[in-house]
Amino acid sequence: MGRRPEVDESRRNYWNWDLYFAVGFVFVTVVVLLSPASLPDRVASVVAMAAIALFYAVYGRRHAILREDRRHAAVFAATATVLFLTAVWFVGNSTFLLFVMCPLIFMALPLPVAAPLVVLLNVVPPALSWARHGSMHGWLDQLPTSFLGLSLSLLIGTYVHRVVAQSHERAALITELEASRARVAALSHEAGVAQERTRLAGEIHDTLAQGFTSIVTLVQAAESEVDRDSAKVRHALDLAARTARENLAEARALVAALRPSALDGATLTEAVQRLVDRLGAEAGIEVAFHTEGDASGLPTGVEVVLLRAAQEAMANVRRHSGAASVTVDIRHTPSGVTLAVTDDGVGFDPAAPADGYGLRGMRARAEQVAGTVSVHSAPGAGTTLTVEVPT
Repeated sequence: MGRRPEVDESRRNYWNWDLYFAVGFVFVTVVVLLSPASLPDRVASVVAMAAIALFYAVYGRRHAILREDRRHAAVFAATATVLFLTAVWFVGNSTFLLFVMCPLIFMALPLPVAAPLVVLLNVVPPALSWARHGSMHGWLDQLPTSFLGLSLSLLIGTYVHRVVAQSHERAALITELEASRARVAALSHEAGVAQERTRLAGEIHDTLAQGFTSIVTLVQAAESEVDRDSAKVRHALDLAARTARENLAEARALVAALRPSALDGATLTEAVQRLVDRLGAEAGIEVAFHTEGDASGLPTGVEVVLLRAAQEAMANVRRHSGAASVTVDIRHTPSGVTLAVTDDGVGFDPAAPADGYGLRGMRARAEQVAGTVSVHSAPGAGTTLTVEVPT
């Protein structure tokens, strides 16, 4: 089986080797043609070498070198070896082709197989000369050079295999890194989706749910007065209609992923003032609103957090506190903004487990802008909710 797919980068890198192969083949062909051997022997040797070149071009390069297919590499190496020894059988000078054959064998085969085969290619030619001509004339004089060439071939082949192994390891690491990045991207996407769901849940709770609660309360108040005071009924229904229109605007803003509609064309102070006025009108509670410092230049994210906190705090006052009066304070300082909502209602134990999304969602929002939410309350002692956001 192949160890890795063929890639364009490998094709580009092997063009250098192809050039070396072509130059070596032409050089050895010229040497063989100029040798003193007989013409038939020279022709036979050149034909064998040409067969190696053709076999490499149409089969070996693609399957044995680029794709590194073990089975095809074995077929290519065996065939090239036989053709090389055939060329040497006819003309001894064909051994110069070892400068091409040795790197070719090392590229095609694993080192434990390639090294013995390279040794064989260097040792067999003298034996073939002795078998055909009955002597090893000329080979003994070349023995030191042959030994040096063989040693260099083995050293270079070992080095090449080590480089190739490191390249494969780097390729595996790169693949693993890319897979890890893909997993991180997927996890980040999932975390983003979860965060967006949490944000939308908070938006819906702080706007639509509270608005519907107000509408239900106002409609119930109108029903209780329908047979006694038509003026109160009309007033309650007018407030319910206004709340419904504002809820519709909030719903459209959520769909369009815009900032709260209460902040469109208005400052944070003006938006909170409207909330305070509505609370007094709907619940009949005495409400006081105070602001201090310069409210201009607040980031949109900070304005949204403070507005939603004020909405949630006033909704809790309306539903749970039974308060007769509420005070809302916004203080702007160079280091941040503080929102405080204080009521004289029944209070509660902040340490007791609480159901619902209100305070939990408020704290989650504040954390998004590095803010904090604190609640000071006790049964029968009223409640003060404070939101502090740095700027």
